Amino acid sequence: MPRVGLIVNDGKDLAISTADLIESRLKAAGIEVARVSSSGGVVGFANPDQHLRSRGYAACVPASFDAEMALAVVLGGDGTVLSAARQTAPIGVPILTINTGHLGFLAEAYLKDLDQALAQVVAGEWTVEERSMLVVSVMRGEQRRWEVLCLNEMALHREPLTSMCHFEIAIGRHAPVDIAADGVILSSPTGSTAYALSAGGPVITPDCPVLQLTPIAAHSLASRALVFSDQEPVTVFPATPERLMMVVDGSAGCYVWPEDRVLVRRSEHPVRFVRLADHEFFQVLRNKLGWGLPHVAKPSSNHADAPL
Repeated sequence: MPRVGLIVNDGKDLAISTADLIESRLKAAGIEVARVSSSGGVVGFANPDQHLRSRGYAACVPASFDAEMALAVVLGGDGTVLSAARQTAPIGVPILTINTGHLGFLAEAYLKDLDQALAQVVAGEWTVEERSMLVVSVMRGEQRRWEVLCLNEMALHREPLTSMCHFEIAIGRHAPVDIAADGVILSSPTGSTAYALSAGGPVITPDCPVLQLTPIAAHSLASRALVFSDQEPVTVFPATPERLMMVVDGSAGCYVWPEDRVLVRRSEHPVRFVRLADHEFFQVLRNKLGWGLPHVAKPSSNHADAPL
């Protein structure tokens, strides 16, 4: 009997009721279902007054999941998808993302498409798109104090009040650079449309094998976003006497002390997205973010004859 996972944001009634429906339909089709909460992929924030114990990123994988599963259906918004990526990437299980949240930038299908999506899943009419993930580690000497998988970005900044910090950043074999800014963001191509975009970074298509470094409110006209090979690991040394706050994918993080360093590298485990149709990234940008929309209606558009 084929097995399918079901990852649910159990804090939302709509996601729960939809999960009940999907589970009953899959079981009726002779498919075994392993249902878990997306909270298992929420790492949370480490207590700064306690030693940061590293569980390793594989600890997010649910006990009922394994590499033999055909796929996992994810119900929730973009935050749920970020959590589900941590739960599935280490074992290579593809995820079908069905949006029950708001924007749904990472969603493959919506509730109106549910019947068609389930039919394609049962019939095996789907493909897989791989996207790179990052491994973010906090190191003190040779000790790994904290580590997590990351789909979008790692942001490092001062808290609770925003003010300028100094960072020394080493990218692979290249000479270290000094950046003075409110913070820095290291993102994957998928994350280029998240926090990095808001900070002025470029949009990167998901198939590019690169990472992106984006300063937050840089105190120099020379400090701009930098795109470089994802084969280059990045080490960030906080060159400031105060502790900093590191936030990963908006739902995980810890404090980084002056004696620590943050190591970011491409993970050997990509997240695998189920695609029910051709995934046209520019169309997603247009639909979700309004990218490339004309500022003035063209003469041939449907609005040309509309009354003024």
